[in-house]
Amino acid sequence: MRVFAAIACACLGLPAAAAALASDINWDRVDLPSERAAIERFQAFDQRLQDVGWKLVRGNAAFCDRVIPSIGLQLQDLASYGAPEVARAALGMEGDFAVQTAARGSPAGLSGEFPGNREVTRLARMDPNQWEAGERLYWQRLTKAHDHVDAMLAEHGGIEVTFANGESVKVGSVDVCATRFELMGEGSRAVADGNRVVIGIDFPGFSYPEEVFAGVVAHELAHNLLGHSAWLDRNGRGRRNVRKTEREADRLMPWIMANAGYDPVFAQRFMEQWGPRHDGGLLRNRSHDGWDERAEFIAEEIPTIHALIESEGAADWRTHFRREIDPQKGL
Repeated sequence: MRVFAAIACACLGLPAAAAALASDINWDRVDLPSERAAIERFQAFDQRLQDVGWKLVRGNAAFCDRVIPSIGLQLQDLASYGAPEVARAALGMEGDFAVQTAARGSPAGLSGEFPGNREVTRLARMDPNQWEAGERLYWQRLTKAHDHVDAMLAEHGGIEVTFANGESVKVGSVDVCATRFELMGEGSRAVADGNRVVIGIDFPGFSYPEEVFAGVVAHELAHNLLGHSAWLDRNGRGRRNVRKTEREADRLMPWIMANAGYDPVFAQRFMEQWGPRHDGGLLRNRSHDGWDERAEFIAEEIPTIHALIESEGAADWRTHFRREIDPQKGL
């Protein structure tokens, strides 16, 4: 499914056998418990990202231009790992496909049938394990599997998933904003490209409480929901244009968070917690306002959001949000 079709990061970094071919592995030197711990650590960070991402895209579906059906399931394919044989042994798997995450509150998560690392043998009528793959770092097959799930959801409104023990479960989809969330196995950046929100595992916000961490996810999601990448492609990525889009994303943060059930004040709290240590001070990128200015811009949106929720039951940003840019410019 497209929303949570995050490619299992090729830089996952299995500690003992990161990029080894199966024929090169010295099994006497492989610490399988450590390998499994490394995988499970990555999955724990990924789960946190997917849980927050799901709340945001589900809660704002009524206001997004692009909406797709989703069940909140993210798969993994061991062919995308640096050492698939080691990962297979560490996880005790026979095949390559398994559950990576099922977002909390999603149809997959609520079903209780998708614990992490549960082996998958069929997606509807297809067995993705039978598809051709490279020896390692082959992410294309996982993309194909998620595209197949997307197609089944769009056509049938749900999908039947079969597991290695022969059990099957049918899961119906719900509508969400069309953005997927991906965790990178290294780095501390958070970026959006129009279709994805990508956050590095070293991003400091992962140590924050969920409602504060949601601020950065909402900021990057805002870029996608407002079409910033395409607008910048058409109109240029000069400092002035980028600054306008960054300011818009900051200001939309609390709207997105409020519709997901988070207090919009936590958008301001994120900027106040993250900014003093990480916005660069005098050396910051001048395509962004200073963190204190950004916090003020966010705070100015909150009374409007509270009033809309009180009167309409939701923060309809599609109707009431004031744009910094002309979204039609350059079309």
